[in-house]
Amino acid sequence: MKLLISDANIIIDIIAGELVESMFALDYEFATPDILYVEELDGQHPEIVQAGLRLIELQSVSVSYATKLYQNGPVPGVSINDCMALALSKQEECDLLTGDAMLKQMATMEGVTVHGTLWLVGEMLDKGCLSINDAENAYKKMLDDGSRLPLKEIKNQLDQ
Repeated sequence: MKLLISDANIIIDIIAGELVESMFALDYEFATPDILYVEELDGQHPEIVQAGLRLIELQSVSVSYATKLYQNGPVPGVSINDCMALALSKQEECDLLTGDAMLKQMATMEGVTVHGTLWLVGEMLDKGCLSINDAENAYKKMLDDGSRLPLKEIKNQLDQ
């Protein structure tokens, strides 16, 4: 089963869209840095771990790498927790899930493959874990929750 590392905004989108069960029905394993979970998700979304999200500790070399990216990285303004997610994806040699444009840019520059919420919903649609109607409702809930997903790309995905 392929491992995917997620930052907080993807998890928040999936929870807001009520797609947790559909996400974990995919043939992927989802994880996030344990420190990111504690600092950004635990207080409001503890159920995501029970649903199947793995929490992975960064090795010391990965913490050093994340700190270096945060302090002197090629894209200024990326949060330390986002740098931790990128470092974990490098540590585990797997793709990164993020909707953050700056983190996506940094990850690409660091040689990491990146996917976002639309890709993840597309996977749910392609694998039959989600209907078009459910995806449309989920996107509405995400947008109502404050997600900044691209409306044109959502429409294109749903039309296909």
